[in-house]
Amino acid sequence: MKAILADNESAGLAGLRLAEHPDPAPAINDVVVEIHASGWISTELEWPSTWVDRTGRDRTPSVPGHELAGVVTALGYGTTGLSVGQRVFGLADWHRDGTLAEYVAIEARNLAPLPDEIDFTVGASLPISALTAWQGLFQHGRLEPGQRVLAHGAAGAVGTMVTQLARAAGAHVIGTGRAADREKAIEYGAHEFVDLAHDVLEDAGQVDLVFDVIGGDIQKRSVAMIKPGGTLVSVVGSIEATPAGGRAVDFVVEASRSELEEIARRVGDGSLRPNVGTTTTLTEAIAAFNSTERSKGKTVVQVRP
Repeated sequence: MKAILADNESAGLAGLRLAEHPDPAPAINDVVVEIHASGWISTELEWPSTWVDRTGRDRTPSVPGHELAGVVTALGYGTTGLSVGQRVFGLADWHRDGTLAEYVAIEARNLAPLPDEIDFTVGASLPISALTAWQGLFQHGRLEPGQRVLAHGAAGAVGTMVTQLARAAGAHVIGTGRAADREKAIEYGAHEFVDLAHDVLEDAGQVDLVFDVIGGDIQKRSVAMIKPGGTLVSVVGSIEATPAGGRAVDFVVEASRSELEEIARRVGDGSLRPNVGTTTTLTEAIAAFNSTERSKGKTVVQVRP
């Protein structure tokens, strides 16, 4: 099969190449999926799991990419809950070969059925972004109706999911970003918007929950805005400060079939809008990853047109 391979951690994007790679074989409880579309996150080449397995051993050349939508073509021994020919989408394991390829072997529990009305490009745009927002708001943030949420990066792939899910849950959402992001953040449901370059963040007032995708000084300033007993939820890998009498959680998103099914249901009925930014093909993907143009949404590789 054709796949994008990562050979050298220090080379960054320059170390990616499109080449032939052995077809994957399903392990116990796996399925093999013929990939139609794959999501891409620009920080993947900085993650240790891209380069080593769980024991710390080098696993290059590795196939990056973790979000996928496609069709099941084979079942591993003992696999239940999915069938050959079924449309699926989901989140691949961090330490195994990923989804920037024509096929992937993946644990069946990491996948959910993809309804016929949702195309593969949209399906591949959802797993990390929507699951991160869902788990951050409801599992870690314990969001309740009527609360005020400060959603950083509100026009981005994760931020638009945070904004929509929080608003649907009855929260008042204050989005942040660059000046050019204001219209999109409001379009996706933010009640207010703070331009981090020109507005005063603290003028937004106190909030119950901060969803942080930035870290650093912005995270510290945001924590000072959290009401006593409130929550900071972060995905940046570090906690700089903890809200008074409250909680601070930094987490890594996990696959969940039940949550993916609920996300698909909402996309299908129009209550959750996808945010697809750049789309490209497997052949042109590396050039697209190297583009200096800022993508305002999820980058999706259409493996099969």
